Amino acid sequence: MDYAKQIEELTSLIVKEGASDLHLSDGRVPVIRVNGELIPLLKHPAVSTADMKGFVNQFLSKDNQAILESARSADFSYSVSDIRFRGNVYFHQGLISIALRLIPKSIRTIAELNLPPILETFTRKQQGFFLVVGPVGQGKTTTLATLIDMINQTRADHILTIEDPIEYIIESKKSIIDQREVRIDTPDFKDAMIAMFREDINVCLVGEMRDAETISTAVTAAETGHLILSTLHTNNAPQSIDRIIDSFPANQQDQIRVQLASSLSGIFSQRLIPRISGGLIPAYELLINTPAVANLIRERRTHEIPTVIETGLSEGMIDMNRCLADLVRRGEISVESAYEHSLNPKVLEKLI
Repeated sequence: MDYAKQIEELTSLIVKEGASDLHLSDGRVPVIRVNGELIPLLKHPAVSTADMKGFVNQFLSKDNQAILESARSADFSYSVSDIRFRGNVYFHQGLISIALRLIPKSIRTIAELNLPPILETFTRKQQGFFLVVGPVGQGKTTTLATLIDMINQTRADHILTIEDPIEYIIESKKSIIDQREVRIDTPDFKDAMIAMFREDINVCLVGEMRDAETISTAVTAAETGHLILSTLHTNNAPQSIDRIIDSFPANQQDQIRVQLASSLSGIFSQRLIPRISGGLIPAYELLINTPAVANLIRERRTHEIPTVIETGLSEGMIDMNRCLADLVRRGEISVESAYEHSLNPKVLEKLI
């Protein structure tokens, strides 16, 4: 079988159907995700073991195939017909599966993504640590690409991205853009972060905070005149702060708590929710690191941060429940969807 042609046909179908993802698994028909729903392609035959091996040979370099064998999963990026995808190959019960996500060709604006205009203020900062958080598949990478492109259009800076793999290809505009891919351009996130200090960088996008060393370097860079943007797979701001601090040994946690309190700019949490009219729309929460928030971080009182967000509207903060309630009132999402995505349904009940 011509697997390159088969992949081209399947990826063309993703674009045609407005899908976000493609799933290929041994013994199953291909499955696409459209507006959050999984749809099996019943007209396609089930994928065989031989097919999966053929797809892996197309998607993965020899080096990545070696990583797959040792780590039992491997990330990759793939381009076909000028369309880019990011993917992951992994084993389950001894069989191979592949998840492929479409990366849009163009980087959309804050308005086009239905995100709050206040995010633009974080692109004007000269230094600090800004996080976009949320579960997998909630648009974090797209939001960060938008913020980086805004900086690229408005500031003459040197911007570095460290990704695994590179997703959006960002062309230099007013800024210089250098994009480094883990295992191709750098051994890992940590090495690339350390090297950044010798590369005259103003802004750095770190694809993911994976370990204490990367986090520590990012926080230090934010303290020393760099603007650092990154992601965490966490649900909200308090959990993100706790996750960062808990990634360090106990004897280092007080130090990182103080550093984070002084370097953090904000934490933006987002979810993509099915729209009544079709498609998805984001619901979000924004924590801005005010002096009051910094004190809570230093004093180990992160559990009080949700209250600060709820009462911080005048300072630009955005509460998730208020955002969900507003989407319901505007007829964008259903009440049921709002409750499904609320982390505190009792508070949401009072707002709807």
